[in-house]
Amino acid sequence: MISSADVRSYLLGLQGRIIDALATEDGHAFLTDAWTRPAGGPLQGDGISRLVEQGGVFERGGCNFSHVQGTTLPPSATQHRPELAGAPFEALGVSLVMHPRNPHVPTVHMNVRMLAATPKGGATVAWFGGGMDLTPYYGHEEDAVHFHRTCRDALAPYGEQLYPRFKRWCDEYFFLKHRNEPRGIGGIFFDDFSELGDERSFAMLRSVGDAFVDAYRPIVQRRRGLEYTERERDFQAYRRGRYVEFNLVWDRGTHFGLHGGGRTESILMSMPPMAAWRYDWKPEAGTPEARLYTDFLRPRDWA
Repeated sequence: MISSADVRSYLLGLQGRIIDALATEDGHAFLTDAWTRPAGGPLQGDGISRLVEQGGVFERGGCNFSHVQGTTLPPSATQHRPELAGAPFEALGVSLVMHPRNPHVPTVHMNVRMLAATPKGGATVAWFGGGMDLTPYYGHEEDAVHFHRTCRDALAPYGEQLYPRFKRWCDEYFFLKHRNEPRGIGGIFFDDFSELGDERSFAMLRSVGDAFVDAYRPIVQRRRGLEYTERERDFQAYRRGRYVEFNLVWDRGTHFGLHGGGRTESILMSMPPMAAWRYDWKPEAGTPEARLYTDFLRPRDWA
């Protein structure tokens, strides 16, 4: 079995590399907030939150590392493993969300994690999860193709079947069922994954994590200087409302953190600084806003 020390070392290094790259793009240093949960409660461990607010590119964004141990695995983590319900567990992960100010730069989410649980009288079971996905406000096909191809190439050494499978999983997962619409243009998503064995499953996880900067940074560089209007900012706030709805209603990671006694500030760091809602609003046909719905917010073979 992969040791938690090895996973921790990789994740801390990944967090540092991502923050270095994004801080260079933003021009502002990211705040570092280290925290600990002492032994004795239902959840113990430590983590490092790295975040920026009102930066040069990112209106709000953060990249969290956490390593916690708990006495009872929450139901949100055992959806496909009911035999582990209530078992003691250990969870390590890096999770990020970046909300740019410019509406032409998409919001991005990435997460890589390992969970391990030890049922009473049984052996420890470990599995991996994560992925990355893109949420544009004004679609650019070049960006969507680049993002998906980078995801595809990261998975290719571990099996040609993984990208289409994880892409489909992402399209199905990041979907607002109560709205009957996707959150964005997807990417890749996987969970409860250990089928390659511990060593290769962890190697695949590392390949996904290491691909993030190459997937997102060129898009930021292409779009950050585009001019935008208040109308475009208003539409961005409206679409951010969908992001909030998904995270609070459907996201398993948010539920796992909040129901498991996690650190609220770190969990809700994924929320945008401003969002808006309107009653039964639809964009006017033929506008760039309408094109987001007709051309981008539907499953496509981008790669």
